[in-house]
Amino acid sequence: MDNRKIESYQDLAVWQQSHEVVQKVYKACEKFRKNEQAHLAHMLRMTATQIPVNIALGFKKRGKDAKVHYYRTALTALDELGYCLLLSHDLGHFKNAAMLLEELENLEKRLKGLVRSVAGNN
Repeated sequence: MDNRKIESYQDLAVWQQSHEVVQKVYKACEKFRKNEQAHLAHMLRMTATQIPVNIALGFKKRGKDAKVHYYRTALTALDELGYCLLLSHDLGHFKNAAMLLEELENLEKRLKGLVRSVAGNN
């Protein structure tokens, strides 16, 4: 186990994983048909970005209630992203959505663990 001190949100494994997800979403959206790049790809990008953004915001907050609020907001964005990926797949825009959806499940477990840890509900 790595015992490094966590000094920045970028040190959080859950943030690192969410950042990777955003990069994968951006790359996948580049392959969307032109007529879908405007709305659905924009929605995917914005929703995916909200996950690491809210983790970063939560990390900076002092009180546990504020931290938990932002981490739960990241969970909400994760759910939204899951639906957008499913829709993109069903419409034929995102061929490898299943792999990313599986990664979202793992990310959700990590993020829920962070919420429990901060909230004190171990």
